[in-house]
Amino acid sequence: MEAYCVKCKAKREIQGEKEVAMKGKGGTKRRALTGTCPKCSTKMFRILGNK
Repeated sequence: MEAYCVKCKAKREIQGEKEVAMKGKGGTKRRALTGTCPKCSTKMFRILGNK
């Protein structure tokens, strides 16, 4: 999946992607995807929709 890299200022494929749960409004859980940029190794983050 693609995400925006803040350091490169471009959309790139996430390397080593892993789905995590983060806190949402009202105590709910929100799905998100985290990984690293293949070019500069900066941490990337993308919020996903509901299941």
